[in-house]
Amino acid sequence: MVREIRQTLREERIRNIIVRKISESEIKIVGSKFSIDNLFTSDTAQQWVHWQHRKSDNDYILSLSEEENLRLVRSVMTQNITTLRSRINELGVVEASVQRQGRNHIRIELPGLYDPKQAKLIIGATASLSFYEASETGALTINNLQGLPIKLLRQPVLSGEHIIDANSSLDEMGRPQVNIKLDGLGGDKMVSFSRHNIGKQMASVYTEYVVDQHGKLLPKDKVINVATIQSTLGNSFRITGLDNQEEANQLALLLRSGALTAPVQIVEERAIGPTLGEENIQAGLSALVLGFIGMAAFLIVWYRRFGWVAIIGLTANLIMQVGFLVLLPGAVLTLPGIAGLVLTVGMAVDTNVLIFERIRDKLREGASLAVSIDFGYRSAFITIFDANITTLISALCLYGIGSGPLQGFATTLILGLISSMICGIWVTRALINPIWGRDMRKMVKI
Repeated sequence: MVREIRQTLREERIRNIIVRKISESEIKIVGSKFSIDNLFTSDTAQQWVHWQHRKSDNDYILSLSEEENLRLVRSVMTQNITTLRSRINELGVVEASVQRQGRNHIRIELPGLYDPKQAKLIIGATASLSFYEASETGALTINNLQGLPIKLLRQPVLSGEHIIDANSSLDEMGRPQVNIKLDGLGGDKMVSFSRHNIGKQMASVYTEYVVDQHGKLLPKDKVINVATIQSTLGNSFRITGLDNQEEANQLALLLRSGALTAPVQIVEERAIGPTLGEENIQAGLSALVLGFIGMAAFLIVWYRRFGWVAIIGLTANLIMQVGFLVLLPGAVLTLPGIAGLVLTVGMAVDTNVLIFERIRDKLREGASLAVSIDFGYRSAFITIFDANITTLISALCLYGIGSGPLQGFATTLILGLISSMICGIWVTRALINPIWGRDMRKMVKI
């Protein structure tokens, strides 16, 4: 806001006014009454409608309205949560939970993460990258990685908000570099600047927040690269001058996932061991076992010999789901995941029920057992496929839109639908065909 007012003063050619920040939400404007009145009657000042001002002798105090302050807090929290989720996705944690807690706190849960140090570095990093024109007449001085001062023009050519992709690699000499891709507006700015400044130098300034001895977050800037513009740059270019490949990887990750709108600081950290959730996990597993036993009893009573085949298929289905989870990178079995297992095991019974009932219907019509088995599997396949594919679409939407526990539930649901199709149709038929697939008897009970 201070920069905007100063820019307005220059554009309106209003002199003899001093603008400075006196708090996080207050600005003081000092100058002659005539000049200040001209400032507030200008057309540009209409953009300051969310700022309230009170007048004294020769100065104004601008303060942000309470409504706008609350709106900004909500907006910043929402953007920070989105950015943190993006960073956590880069870590490969499947069932992470990122939720707002209170006015200005965010709670993050990372189940199954084995490198908390890396997570803290990525989550707590408030980093951004900006590009400035390097000039000996510049009013801004920032040290480079070697501690030497670099003079820059005060206004950046481009800020990190226009970076849409970044990845690290090695240049022709084997040195680490970060490849930058800009959005449309950022690309236009870079093209315009580089076209008119060929032969001049452009500096890449890396900004991060560090905690001082008083526990306050303060910005720390450093010039990581100064390069001479050789030709017109587009929306893709690269920066070099990084110390090592690990630093390049981390910078690319932060730029790719976006800079935090407001700096964050880790105020509390807990490592929750598995024993704290053992009771809930035992309850979930008990529900799974009891449900499985209940379904097994029903299948044996109602379908007799074929019921035993269905039980083998359900057991294979459960083993296959757990196997899929083991193979899936970053997947962990939490309570929502156990709920998904219980649900899919229950849904898998529908596959066997549909097939066996079609076999019974064909037997009542006088067909042989072998013919009835073939008819039952063929006629039930389309119904089973349709029911599973519609549920699969819903589960994919839940995984794509949801986060944290919802993704964990959706993951086991998706894997369960796939395994129930495989085990309920092909595994059970592979067991039934060798035993009853050639039985030409009629009026057989199953």
